[in-house]
Amino acid sequence: MEANRHLADALHEAGLTQNELAEAVNGYLRSLGREGRVSDRTVRHWLTGKTRWPHLRQRDALEALLGRSVEELGFLPPAGRRSATRTEDPVHRRNFLTAATGAAAVIVPLSASRSYAVGTADVIRLRNGLDALTTLDASRGGHENLERVALAGASEALALQKGAASQRVRQRLFGLAASYTASAAWSAMDAWQSCRALGHLNRALYLAGMAKDPIAEFQVWNLHAMLALHREEFPQAVSAGRAARATAVARRDPLFSSLAHARTAIGHSGIGDRQGALRSLGHAEEALAKAGPDQARPSWVAFYGPAELFALASVVRDKTGDAVGAEAASHRALSAIPQQFRRNRALATLQLAAAQLHQRDVDQACASTAKVFALMRGNTLPGRMRSYLGDFHRDLITLAPGSGPVREWEDRYRSEWSLAR
Repeated sequence: MEANRHLADALHEAGLTQNELAEAVNGYLRSLGREGRVSDRTVRHWLTGKTRWPHLRQRDALEALLGRSVEELGFLPPAGRRSATRTEDPVHRRNFLTAATGAAAVIVPLSASRSYAVGTADVIRLRNGLDALTTLDASRGGHENLERVALAGASEALALQKGAASQRVRQRLFGLAASYTASAAWSAMDAWQSCRALGHLNRALYLAGMAKDPIAEFQVWNLHAMLALHREEFPQAVSAGRAARATAVARRDPLFSSLAHARTAIGHSGIGDRQGALRSLGHAEEALAKAGPDQARPSWVAFYGPAELFALASVVRDKTGDAVGAEAASHRALSAIPQQFRRNRALATLQLAAAQLHQRDVDQACASTAKVFALMRGNTLPGRMRSYLGDFHRDLITLAPGSGPVREWEDRYRSEWSLAR
């Protein structure tokens, strides 16, 4: 009898105990008018491998709650049988539907009129919606509709506080409200709406404190550091990076510590503190080397790893006058950033172009920016990317005013860039 590690990993990622999963499955079944009889012992049998193929309704509930197929959760049908082929989307999308069509992302929350207590199933449902927003952002970047949807998710998490719930569930709901609000802040930031983003972040920090959630707290401080960098408030970026490093999750998980050090490094480079920037970058590299790649973490931090650290290192090196090192780091980033992070690949390509331009390689820099437009074709450029393109254009006309490559770049891309505004 072999233990079901896939289910155990899914439980750990969701932050659920055996009792809480049993409660969530029973609550899900009751919401469908079925009787729920799953106990802690039932879940233990699933985890130890004693039960290799739960009942049909239990399988449906597990898929809906954990967002994975039963096979991905480590269950195997008896010999000679196959799992039924599904013709519909996972059931959890009935009550928390995420649709991404064109420029819109719509989340339809569960009705506010409820006949049962708020529980773990509600927490999982909201978390699934948050993961869907993260996936959409990774593809096309922040935009106003995504910001509104994130705020709606935060509102629902807070509205559920009015129902009967355990203290643990209430804290998780506050944590989800904090993460949804932080996602709204990130969307506003990526759309270059810094004042609105700051208001969301201050609200998210309050909610993270109510949740006593160190991961949500880290998420907010990380975004505070990014916002300060965007506003060129570099001392504040260093302070926010240090606050992120002081959170419990950064002390416990080297990956979070690495990300906080990387943000701090960019802040030091903006101040002009080359030694401090390179020291923080070194700490980021050392911490990331110690991070367990298979450790369960929230979906919003999936963007960070060696590829993203190379991209951030390129920014640090470019700001400290090492354009050659910046170009090399950008190439390493682009060779490793996953294809689904389209916006991140476009930003890394734009940073590559900046590093090439700062080496006076005008032709190659202009050719690199062409790839930025190609990567983002079909979507409006996020405000942050448009601003960076503006920086590139200003540097271009400063270094090579009136030259052929500059005129060609303006002829080919100024209209496309302007239309994206």
